[in-house]
Amino acid sequence: MPDPVNTLRFDVAIDGLDLGSFTAMDGLGAEYEVESYSEGGENGYVHQLPGRLKYSNIKVSRPVDLESKALYIWFGMLAKGVGVPRGTATVIAFNDNSEPVAEWTFVGVWPVRYTGPSFSIDNGKVAIETFEFAHTGLIF
Repeated sequence: MPDPVNTLRFDVAIDGLDLGSFTAMDGLGAEYEVESYSEGGENGYVHQLPGRLKYSNIKVSRPVDLESKALYIWFGMLAKGVGVPRGTATVIAFNDNSEPVAEWTFVGVWPVRYTGPSFSIDNGKVAIETFEFAHTGLIF
């Protein structure tokens, strides 16, 4: 049996720009909306038809490091009116031997939210940043 993916390491790249390794990812999902159709004269059930396919936003988190600058520069382009072309993001998951095991490609990617770290002298926690992006489709 091949080595399974663990949740310890995955890399993210957007339009070929390597954003580095991340430690958490949430939101990998897709679902069809359900359209209900009541047929005239049929009182025993309601037809359930597949509707539009929608995707969840992807949130990735990691400790702040030297690669963080590329992330918030890309995010800030939208606010400056430069415009961010809807690009392609790739997430690659690795096994314990740092071999790529799974890959997801998102199309029509654009930044939604950047959350920087909270600093406090009360604890010795690692400074974590979170980046959220929307997309229009997922290629398996």
